[in-house]
Amino acid sequence: MNNTIELLHKHTSVRSFTNQPLTEEQRDAIFKAANQTSTSSLLQVVSIIRIADPDLRKKVMHLSFNQPYIEEAAEFWIFCADLNRNHQIAPKVDLEYIEYFLISTFDAGLMAQNALTAAESMGLGGVFIGGVQVNIAELTEVLNLPKYVIPLVGLCIGHPAGEKPGLKPRLPQSMVMFDNQYQPLDEEKLATYDQQMREYYQNRPVRAPFTVQKVKGWTDHIEDHLERAQLPFMLEYLNKQGFAKK
Repeated sequence: MNNTIELLHKHTSVRSFTNQPLTEEQRDAIFKAANQTSTSSLLQVVSIIRIADPDLRKKVMHLSFNQPYIEEAAEFWIFCADLNRNHQIAPKVDLEYIEYFLISTFDAGLMAQNALTAAESMGLGGVFIGGVQVNIAELTEVLNLPKYVIPLVGLCIGHPAGEKPGLKPRLPQSMVMFDNQYQPLDEEKLATYDQQMREYYQNRPVRAPFTVQKVKGWTDHIEDHLERAQLPFMLEYLNKQGFAKK
């Protein structure tokens, strides 16, 4: 075991922050760690919008389920899939194919995770905000995003207020990693994991507006969340921004 692996094993989302700002050195170090992330064929199809203006931060918070830690965190960054830069360099290339969308979203996810890991290595905490997609058309206007750019996920970064939350149980390795062939769902292992989640939620403080409000297992949570997470306008929005037309 080394320090990097120990840090990754201890990851937990932080949703309560002090008002202490990050230093410029901390912020730059986090960005450089994110910017050095692997990128498909060096296309570098990600941009970060740092929301530094307090009024804009409040507006973005209202567009993202009113999650208060968006406003409270020292930093709030929005990771965007960005093919606009590539389009300006190579305007004759047709970027409407789905593979470009997949490449840009994958790269953005990797970059965002590296940013959070870098922050955690400094004793900071953070939480990803998928709620930036809930009013994605309005957010696109607010951020003045051009064609071929879409906001994918937000990231709160800051100094944790108090102790970090306990680790949330994850699916066991035997349900996630298979040798050679995909394996069907193991109902017995699922039942065991459901019980672990029920015990976890019994003692978990709730801040997120749509976090599980009552004690339930992972199975119930998945059914509820999948229905709630549907955004029927998303495909039309992606097409409008020039993504996933083919």
